[in-house]
Amino acid sequence: MAEVKWTDQAIDDIDNIAEYISKDSLTFAQIQTERFFERAKTLEKQPLTGRIVPELNDQSTRELVMGNYRIIYQIDLNDIVTILTVHHSQRLLTNNPAFEK
Repeated sequence: MAEVKWTDQAIDDIDNIAEYISKDSLTFAQIQTERFFERAKTLEKQPLTGRIVPELNDQSTRELVMGNYRIIYQIDLNDIVTILTVHHSQRLLTNNPAFEK
């Protein structure tokens, strides 16, 4: 069973998404936030379930697609899954702070 860890960047992403959604609906913002965490929890049992991030083409960097969002994570050799970011699919991944060089 893999251990799932969240980076500060990923938590900030979810906070920002929830803040934006809450302008229209606080309830839906809470529901969406819960969905992100529930979806990522599936990685505990199936860490390879996500597809390889096409822009990176790296076996260890994968993503779960949830509607308009991409939960991007890395898997290490010790079965630790690190959620790097929650990214809106309409935005360029190269603009995401998690992938700055």
